[in-house]
Amino acid sequence: MELKQLASLVAIAEHGSLSRAAVALNLAQPSLSRQMALLEASVGQRLFERHGRGVAPTAAGQALLVHARDMLAHARRARDELAELSANPSGRVTVGLPPRVALGLSAPLVRGFRQRFPRATITVLEGLSLALREQLIAGRLDMALLFDPQPTTALRFEPLMRERLLLVAPPGSRLPPRVALAALPSYPMVLPSAPNAIRGLIDQVLRPRGLVLDVLAEVGAVHTVLALVAQGLGATLLPESALADAAFAHLPRAAIGPPAVWNALVLAVPLARPADRMLRETQVLLKGLDFRRPAEPG
Repeated sequence: MELKQLASLVAIAEHGSLSRAAVALNLAQPSLSRQMALLEASVGQRLFERHGRGVAPTAAGQALLVHARDMLAHARRARDELAELSANPSGRVTVGLPPRVALGLSAPLVRGFRQRFPRATITVLEGLSLALREQLIAGRLDMALLFDPQPTTALRFEPLMRERLLLVAPPGSRLPPRVALAALPSYPMVLPSAPNAIRGLIDQVLRPRGLVLDVLAEVGAVHTVLALVAQGLGATLLPESALADAAFAHLPRAAIGPPAVWNALVLAVPLARPADRMLRETQVLLKGLDFRRPAEPG
């Protein structure tokens, strides 16, 4: 017994004619007759009898009509509920963000997500890119933004932004427009501590050239690094977006190079996990954010 057969039963009963029911259902009359024959065979009863003006349900047909209408109504409600879930899904999406990205973009990300999926929840986990990469591979994150991740066959990377690293100096410092890599050891440095992606990138570029920086201090958070630079404790190496906070806008800066050193931000998603609509739209939302915006006042 199939829903389309029950729908045909109801249509024939309501129209009192196979031909009129076939028109209403947009079916050929022989096809409708076959469906009724199959339904009668499945229930072992005659469901309609012919008369001069068309057809009328038998007693068995009348009994089945009650159930048919009820089952069709249940099916319509189920379709409506599924359509509502598809248009307005529930569930949870877990996104990993590096701390300095989370500082500026968590608010617009959460607002955009809530506008699209008011019945769902977004979880934002902060961490260094290396740790977020491992959590993605382990299946604990749905997606993440990463700085300069190491390649892996477990993840798909989509580049979002490239920035040139700058030498950032204490207030009042006089810097040339450009500082060569070979000149960097002459500047006392406050740097992010490993395994920060920026620190890894700096070491990766300088080590093969035999360049050793004069590191006065290592600090975990980029915001704290800049606070120490602002207090005159040393210079640092950071991309332009790290200086978006108005508190650090006055710090002198100069491009590094030649050769230039570039920092890359990518969207990373697990290859093994199929993406449903909510995951796909969250990825689109992430890609549309302004990665150079400062943190919102709070």
